[in-house]
Amino acid sequence: MTGRAWRNRNPRSSGDLLSVPRAKMAARATRADRKGTGRVSDNQNLLAEQRRALILDEVRRRGGVRVNELTRKLNVSDMTVRRDLDALARMGVVEKVHGGAVPVAEASTYEPGFEAKSGLELSAKEDIAKAAAAMAAPGTAIGLAGGTTAFALAQQLLEVPDLTVVTNSVRVADVFYTAQRSAALGGAAPRPGAATVVLTGGVRTPSDTLVGPVADAAVRSLHFDVLFLGVHGISVEAGLSTPNLAEAETNRHFVRSARRVVVVADHTKWGTVGLSSFASLDQVDALVTDPGLPAGARAEIAEYLPELVVAGEPAEAASEF
Repeated sequence: MTGRAWRNRNPRSSGDLLSVPRAKMAARATRADRKGTGRVSDNQNLLAEQRRALILDEVRRRGGVRVNELTRKLNVSDMTVRRDLDALARMGVVEKVHGGAVPVAEASTYEPGFEAKSGLELSAKEDIAKAAAAMAAPGTAIGLAGGTTAFALAQQLLEVPDLTVVTNSVRVADVFYTAQRSAALGGAAPRPGAATVVLTGGVRTPSDTLVGPVADAAVRSLHFDVLFLGVHGISVEAGLSTPNLAEAETNRHFVRSARRVVVVADHTKWGTVGLSSFASLDQVDALVTDPGLPAGARAEIAEYLPELVVAGEPAEAASEF
C-alpha cells in the first residue's frame, strides 16, 4: 500500500497522528503526578531554593554534573533541572555545558552582588541566623557587618531587646528601620526595647556594605560586646578573606573593636579564599555554620576555634569534632 493510499484511508492527518500519543503521554504524566506514582518523591516537595542548593553542592563537590544524573538523584523532570541550572547560571555560580553544568572558577577578586548571593543557601542561613541570635544578650552593643547571612541575622535580632547595633550594611540597617516604620505607620507606640541602630558612612560595595575611610573611622572609634561577621571565604591558611580590599580594611577595624568575634557562614564558604585576608582563625571566638560542613573541616576548625555551633544539629554532635 502506498503512503498516499494509506493517508487517504485514514481520516486523521499526519499532524493529528503525532499529537495523539503526545497528548496521551502528557495525560499519563499528569495523572502520575496527581496520584503520587511514577517519579514522584519527597524531593519534589522541596522548595526551588532548596533544590538549587542541593544541585550547587553536587556541582561543587564533584566538579560537574549531568542533567540525567540530577533527575535521578532528585526525582524530578529534566525540565525542572534545566530551569534550576538556568537560575544558578544567572547567579554566576555554575556554567552550563552540553548535558549538564560545571562550577564557575571564581577569581580571588570576584565579588558577587547582594542579589546574586541572596538566593543561595537560604534555609542554612535562616538556621544560622536563629542560632547566632541566641548569642546576642539583651542590652549589649553589637557590630553587624554586611552580607546575606548578616541580613538574615538582623531579622532575628529584632526580637532581642535594647540592643545597640552598629553596622556598615545598608540592607541590615534597613531591616531595623523598616520594622520601626511599620510600627509607626500602623499607629502603634514604639516597641519597648527596640534597637538603636548606627549606620556607618562610606562607599557602597556590590554587596551593599559601606567601606572606606569614613566607615573605618566610625568603626575604630567604637567598642562592641560581640561582632557578628559574615565572610566571603574561610580557611586555615588564609583565615577570613574577601575579594574587596576596602572591605577587608573595614572588617579589620570591626575585629579589633570587638571583645568577642562570631563568624556566621554556611558550609560553602569553607575553603574559599578571597583576594585579601583580614583576620586569622585564632582571632575568631566562634563559628556558626550549618550541617553541610564536612567532618574533616570541623576537625580542623576545632583546632583553632574555641566554639563551633552547627545550626540544626544537637549540641553534642557538633562538640564531638
